[in-house]
Amino acid sequence: MTVAVVLFTSDLRLHDHPPLRAALAAADEVVPLFVRDPGVHAAGFDAPNRAAFLADCLRDLDASLRRRGGRLVVRTGPVVREVGAVAAECGAAEVHMAAGVSGYAQRREERLREDLGRRGVALRVHDAVITAVAAGAVTPAGSGHYAVFTPYFRRWSQERLRGSCPAPRTVRVPDAVRGEPLPSRDGLPGLSPGLPTGGETRGRERFARWARSRMPAYEEGHDDLAGDATSRLSPYLHFGALSPVELVQRARSRGGAGAEAFVRQLCWRDFHHQVLAARPEASWRDYRPRHDRWRTEDEAAEDVAAWREGRTGYPVVDAAMRQLLHEGWMHNRARLLAASFLTKTLYVDWRVGARHFLDLLVDGDLVNNQLNWQWVAGTGNDTRPNRVLNPVRQGRRYDPNGAYVRRWVPELKDVDERNVHEPWRLPEDRRAALDYPAPLIGLADGLTRFAHARGLD
Repeated sequence: MTVAVVLFTSDLRLHDHPPLRAALAAADEVVPLFVRDPGVHAAGFDAPNRAAFLADCLRDLDASLRRRGGRLVVRTGPVVREVGAVAAECGAAEVHMAAGVSGYAQRREERLREDLGRRGVALRVHDAVITAVAAGAVTPAGSGHYAVFTPYFRRWSQERLRGSCPAPRTVRVPDAVRGEPLPSRDGLPGLSPGLPTGGETRGRERFARWARSRMPAYEEGHDDLAGDATSRLSPYLHFGALSPVELVQRARSRGGAGAEAFVRQLCWRDFHHQVLAARPEASWRDYRPRHDRWRTEDEAAEDVAAWREGRTGYPVVDAAMRQLLHEGWMHNRARLLAASFLTKTLYVDWRVGARHFLDLLVDGDLVNNQLNWQWVAGTGNDTRPNRVLNPVRQGRRYDPNGAYVRRWVPELKDVDERNVHEPWRLPEDRRAALDYPAPLIGLADGLTRFAHARGLD
């Protein structure tokens, strides 16, 4: 009996899974393996919300495999050591895995290839598993990656995607390979109360419902904060419970402006992956330095604490931060507003905000989280690096009736829509009765400080 190992990483699904399909075609038996890497904990990336969602994904994956005669093998330890041990235990000739883009993923692949090579085991790395288009497949002349989204989108849109594949009917796993009990979200401390349930099953159900009912109106409604018309699929994409290739294909088959706008968002995800694949250091270092003299977390301790807790005095920013605390997720427009306020109005280092988001976001990863923060801070791929999003104007535009603010900032539930985004304009007696803080800083003062720091004045 020939055996192959499939190392699952950020691809926790059975539908449209090229590494699994290739392993099943090459071997009589397959070991579906997930390694709980202590390096993730050491780096501080196993935040409770993501640990809970990951546990859901692993349990769902195991259940799906068992319905097909298989099971998921979970091991804990350094990835190279555990993959090598499993390959030795089952006599595997090949290990299959999805390509990653972060510096850690690239180093992991190099170490695996070296270690498995010494054992006489081949490492097969598959592209376009975590992204719709492989990170290095679309490049401009004279450069290893696109630095601006629009030309990338034009080229990306012309790429022919690989065909998606169905989930396998049968998966035979060697009996001799031992595994550990599956992790559970039960008992995990510090979870957001409104955290969604993870797993491929839930992800496919969510996409099917949203595509039927909300996708057609996505083009005009995706920035509506109160309408909540976004797909909320980002956690499932982050853990690979859904295939980006399949989502693009299914959206295109539906057609229409809403589907096109959704595909564009999936392209943004691929865009950031190809940037980080070429520049792994951009996860913590400015992609395009502006010579900022950012306020540090210690220097701005009180302002940062108020921002994290949703008590900046700017209702739409506070609503965004409270949604994050409650759900472990935040509307995309709200993310932009919260990030712009921290970096441009409070002039705090973007890494402080990125770290807080990673502590709470169920979809938080080094690719999209860090590069989106850099985009807003003006140190990344934004072609207008000095833009500042005014939270009052943005609130009036994307939450005109104040419904989003009232949902998350109950102190303002009785404030009329004319004042809900500027409660400081209320009469003094009304303001005192609200138990809502005054603004941390005037918007004009924040803009002046930012312009001076960037040398724009």
